[in-house]
Amino acid sequence: MIDLLVRRFIQNADDTASPAVRQAYGRLSGLVGILLNLLLSAGKFLAGLLTGAISITADAFNNLSDAGSSVVTLIGFQMAGKKADADHPFGHGRMEYLSGLFVSVLILLVGVELFKSSVEKVLHPTPVDFSWLSAVILAVSICVKLWMCLFNRKLGRRIDSAAMLATSTDSLSDAVATGAVLAGLLAGRFTSLPVDGWVGLLVSLFILKAGWGAAKDTIDPLLGKPADPALVREIEATVLAHEEISGIHDLVIHDYGPGRRMMSLHAEVSADCDIMVVHDKIDNIERELYEVYGIEAVIHMDPVRNDEQTLQLRARVALLVQSIDPALSIHDFRTVPGPTHTNLIFDVVTPHGFRLEDDQLKASIQQAVSVLDSSYRTVIQVDRTYVE
Repeated sequence: MIDLLVRRFIQNADDTASPAVRQAYGRLSGLVGILLNLLLSAGKFLAGLLTGAISITADAFNNLSDAGSSVVTLIGFQMAGKKADADHPFGHGRMEYLSGLFVSVLILLVGVELFKSSVEKVLHPTPVDFSWLSAVILAVSICVKLWMCLFNRKLGRRIDSAAMLATSTDSLSDAVATGAVLAGLLAGRFTSLPVDGWVGLLVSLFILKAGWGAAKDTIDPLLGKPADPALVREIEATVLAHEEISGIHDLVIHDYGPGRRMMSLHAEVSADCDIMVVHDKIDNIERELYEVYGIEAVIHMDPVRNDEQTLQLRARVALLVQSIDPALSIHDFRTVPGPTHTNLIFDVVTPHGFRLEDDQLKASIQQAVSVLDSSYRTVIQVDRTYVE
C-alpha cells in the first residue's frame, strides 16, 4: 500500500537527494496525515458525544491537532524546497526542521490541555455511557494510527527526514494512547470506578512524551550536532586514498537542511611538493566528495615535513600526549630549531568537556615532552573535535 502510494504520487521517487522529490514526499505525507486525522477526529468526537468520556473527546482533539501538524509539515516541506536566494544563500532547507519544531510545540500544548482536563475529571468524576460503536471507532483508530506510523517511518527513512520520523513516533504514541482510552472505556463497562479521568491523564503523558521527543529531534540539527561517525570514516577513507594526502583533521560538516550540507577539512601534504600539482589534486578531491556524498567541500592544505626524523619525533610526542588521555590527538606537527632550544609546534584535539583546562593541558604536555629533551619547547594550539 505504501509503495503503491509512492509510485502513484511521486515521480523519480528513488532520487531522494533531489529537493523536488523531497517536496513530493513531504506533500504526500502531509496530505495523507491531514485526511486520516480529520476522519479520526470526527469519529472520536462522535464517540465522545455518545459516551460523555473526556478521554475520548481529548483524543479527538489530539487527532485534530495532528491534522494541523500535518498542515504545518506540508507547508514546511514546500518552503524547504525553495531555491537559494540573496537573503538565504544556503537555501531554505532548515524550514523542514522549523516545521517539525512547530509541530512538536503543538503536540506539547495539546498534552498540557489534556492533562488539565483530566485532572478536573479525576477530581470531579462523571459517569461514562458505554457504546459498542465508540469501541469500534477507537479500535479502527488504533489500526489507522499504526499504519500511519509505518507509513511515515518508511518515508522518513527513505529521505532521512527528522520531521517525518517524529511524526511516525507521534502516530505510535497516539495508537498507544487510544489503546489506553479503549481499555478505560471497556473497564468502565464492567466497573463503577472513575477510570475515565485517570486514562485521560495517561493519554496526556503519552502525548507530552511524544512532543518532547519530537522537539528534541528537530532542535538538535538546528543547534548543530556531530556528523554521523560512519560518514566521517567514509570521508576520511576517500581523502586518504590519494597518496598526496598524508593526514586530515579539523573535519567540520555544516547542516543547512536535508540534502544541503557543506564541509571543510584540513589535508596534510608534503612541504616539498609542487604546490600547483597538489592544488589541482585538492580540487579533484573536492569534486569527488561532492559526487560521492552530495556535500560541498572546502579543503585547506597544511604543508608538513615528512622526513624520518620529524616523523619519529611526532610519533613519540603523540604517544606522550595520549599518555595524558587516550582521547587526545595531535596534528600539524613541525619543528623550528634554534641555538638554545627547539620549538615543537602542533595542534592538540580535545573532546568537548575535557577534564583539563587548556593551560593545564599545555603545561602537562610541556612537562611530558621535556623528558625527551630539556631543550624542547612546545607551542600548542588546542582544538575541539566536531565529530564523534
